[in-house]
Amino acid sequence: QMTLVESGGGLVQAGESLRLSCAASGRAFSAFGMAWFRQAPGKEREFVASITRNGLSTEYAVSVQDRFTISRDNAKNTVSLQMNSLKPEDTAVYYCAAGENGSRVPRAYTFWGRGTQVTVSS
Repeated sequence: QMTLVESGGGLVQAGESLRLSCAASGRAFSAFGMAWFRQAPGKEREFVASITRNGLSTEYAVSVQDRFTISRDNAKNTVSLQMNSLKPEDTAVYYCAAGENGSRVPRAYTFWGRGTQVTVSS
């Protein structure tokens, strides 16, 4: 079992930045690919970014490319999402997930956090 706890969400204005963090415990963190997903009200959960076990490869959704950066620290069992130039359409609950290396598909991830709310006002 792995427990994931997200933090760092909040209310910001368009154009501002936020940094989300996810702390993992309970399993070998470095054995898992990590990802961030988000879900807005009335919409399906969507892929945001992923990072491989060794942190050397990342992928991003087109909508966040060049604005968001995912990173991980295997020594501290954490994964982060730096979000710059936020837009109102980025408003959602953001979830941290652990699972298959480098996948964009939610079903490839076994462990999920409870999420943190990000709200971007215009």
